[in-house]
Amino acid sequence: MTTSSTPQQAGAGRRRSVLIGAASAAAMAALPLAVRAQARTKIAFGFTAVTDFTSVFVAQEEGYFAKRALDVELKFIPLNSTIPAAIQSDSLQMGGPTPSVFLQAVDGGLDHVVVAGGGVTSKTITGFGLVARAGSGIRTAQDCVGKRIGVPGLGAFLHVTFRAWLKQSGVDFKRVNFVEAAFPQHGDLLRGGSIDAVVTADPFMSRITDTGVGYVASYYSTFLEEGNPTIIHTARRDWATRNAAAAKAFRESVVEGAAFIGKAANNAKVREHIGKYIKLPPEVLARAQISPPGPVVTDKQLNYWVRLMRDQDMLRGNPDVASLIVR
Repeated sequence: MTTSSTPQQAGAGRRRSVLIGAASAAAMAALPLAVRAQARTKIAFGFTAVTDFTSVFVAQEEGYFAKRALDVELKFIPLNSTIPAAIQSDSLQMGGPTPSVFLQAVDGGLDHVVVAGGGVTSKTITGFGLVARAGSGIRTAQDCVGKRIGVPGLGAFLHVTFRAWLKQSGVDFKRVNFVEAAFPQHGDLLRGGSIDAVVTADPFMSRITDTGVGYVASYYSTFLEEGNPTIIHTARRDWATRNAAAAKAFRESVVEGAAFIGKAANNAKVREHIGKYIKLPPEVLARAQISPPGPVVTDKQLNYWVRLMRDQDMLRGNPDVASLIVR
């Protein structure tokens, strides 16, 4: 049997619903902030303008972070070498330094750990190298002696690997003058003549060569071993310990992002996501090479970087890499 309510009863029901809703909102507002935020973990994540962060861009835009209750804010950082300090100060909770920047920070006393990985090296990728100023005459490693060469972060990936190439080519890298310069500045610095060459990467490398400001003197990256991380995603150890579930969720999100990148059908969307965070003309972005993703970092991979850096006298100690990776 059904019954009908009078207009007076219906009105009273609506008033009760409004009062209940208002009371619930007031009760939520009265809760401590930590309790209200418990359902979602906020992470300010620092990235630089390279495609090695593509799995993070994809995880953000495809909702992989959100579905795991992560509220991730992506922040552009001009120089990779400044990321550990930003993490230490808690202006970033996570960020993507190169392995060499991370290891130097740890060697200097910062208690940071690796949560996940970004891109990895591949001999099929010619998306970074030595780009010389038009008319400079630089063609070989020996030609770099005495020259001013820009790198996007002293002690970062491109700086360390380029010095390793110089050494392998019989050149003392101490005879080369390195200047720290963010990726977006590379073309202007070459054009202005304040530097002779840059160690740079796509999509900026393509833009420089397309405009005729510079030319590729060497795709030196082909000497590197395959499958070693170019970018790693790190956090303070105390943050990763307090937020163990969030750290695991972040890694799972970029693993899912890496799988998305691996499907050829997603290529256009992947480049669209990159373009949101790396502001470049569509025609340049369309040709940019995307580093293969390596979302899980291993002891063997970090040890490769330890050996490379010790060979350049960049580390005072001998880091225990097994203790530096969140499992």
